[in-house]
Amino acid sequence: MKLHLVPAKTGLQWVKLGVKTFFRQPLAMSGMFFMFMATVSVLSLIPILGTVISLLLVPAATLGLMAATREAVQGRFPMPTTLISGLRGKPQQTRNMLVLGAMYAGGLLLVLGAATLFAGDVPAVDPNAGEVSAEMVRASLANQGLLAGLVVYLPVLMAFWHAPALVHWHGVSPGKSLFFSFMACWGNKGAMLFYTLGWVGVFMLIGLLMTLLGAVLGGTEALNIVLYPAVLFMASMFYTSIYFTFADSFELPEPPTPTTTGEQA
Repeated sequence: MKLHLVPAKTGLQWVKLGVKTFFRQPLAMSGMFFMFMATVSVLSLIPILGTVISLLLVPAATLGLMAATREAVQGRFPMPTTLISGLRGKPQQTRNMLVLGAMYAGGLLLVLGAATLFAGDVPAVDPNAGEVSAEMVRASLANQGLLAGLVVYLPVLMAFWHAPALVHWHGVSPGKSLFFSFMACWGNKGAMLFYTLGWVGVFMLIGLLMTLLGAVLGGTEALNIVLYPAVLFMASMFYTSIYFTFADSFELPEPPTPTTTGEQA
């Protein structure tokens, strides 16, 4: 497995390409993300089992959205069936993707366990109180359980970031895919940091524009009308950009239209 090391500024390029590619096919990309969220919502109606199935499908859905991005980059319209492309390969690939989903569910349980283990007394929020004090917010953010959960979640996120694509496009086993994904994220940690900061900036800018728009159109009620579509578009743009982080970090079976000429490691 060949890893490409890229400059830190490439992370901002990934954000730019994600936004640009999303606007090439905004209906297709946001529509597929909505389909995934709708599926999760329906499954959540099934106690316990629905949540487990939803977690099992997360890696496959992530791969589907990455495949849709690749279709858009190559000038094709991503069809809805692209979303389940991670489960439409050879039987071994499908099994590996489901195994990866089970490992992902286990990883989140580990995060939840760490957060619960270190959790202290968090001040309860009374929905009828009308207002949440600054002290309550600070106490919640400083809670050791939250911090422990974030510390454990970061390596889990790095391990699963590229794993679905490695399993489906490279035929890597689930266990090895986690190792290669973690090493790729660590090797390109500068680019991943700029990528994260870039998206934080995009979300803050869109949030500011939404606030101004709500004020112009009539306050809170108008803001609530545009809130859900805006969140849907932002999430869809973010998932569109994930493909580019992978395309510049590994060699793909097909030309990935990389943004850089990275250094091979």
